[in-house]
Amino acid sequence: MDEDAKVRVVIVKGAGKVFSTGIDVSEFQGKTPSEYPQWLTLMDQMYFTIASIGKPVIAMVHGYAVANGAGLMAAADFAIVAEGTQIGTTAINVGMLCTGPIIPMSYSLGKKKTLEMLLSGEMIDAKEAERLGLVNKVVPAEKLEEETFAFAQKLIDKSPLAIQMGKHFYYQMIDMPFQQRFALHREVMAWLCTAEDAHEGIEAFIEKRKPIWKGK
Repeated sequence: MDEDAKVRVVIVKGAGKVFSTGIDVSEFQGKTPSEYPQWLTLMDQMYFTIASIGKPVIAMVHGYAVANGAGLMAAADFAIVAEGTQIGTTAINVGMLCTGPIIPMSYSLGKKKTLEMLLSGEMIDAKEAERLGLVNKVVPAEKLEEETFAFAQKLIDKSPLAIQMGKHFYYQMIDMPFQQRFALHREVMAWLCTAEDAHEGIEAFIEKRKPIWKGK
């Protein structure tokens, strides 16, 4: 999808009654100590894929987002969530830890809430997740798809080049020291200032018309 120019936004949703309740626990047993890291690496790949592709990824969430399901929701660039959805990192309840899912969640949560989610195993509802900054928008369940597509359209209406560079800038910037972030900002903006889409956008603004993006 990242290589397909016709795809502008990627939406991830659950096919059944819930978004995702994490791994199939029946796969947990019977592995050797050397096999568990490989098993975990496969789970973790989604986090790196979402962060590395240039297209925005929206999680369209309903029902439950638990453990790696909560991690997937948090790892997505945006999350539109149905009212009543329950979210939790619950592995602590069976003697394990949601250490993978809590990593993307920690970028939205402070220290105390991150530790509470990781170590209490309690669920929070969609509205609390919105208050904490874990999700973008909570909507009535019957309007989940409509609202998600409307949000996606807002992104589609923007320059695909600026969207791609903005996403890559964010994931490069988040772990940089303060001054290095500004060095990266100058590099990105200087490059964008020479792009066709930037010139088209400015001209369209002056001429009071909609821009025609080329992604260049």
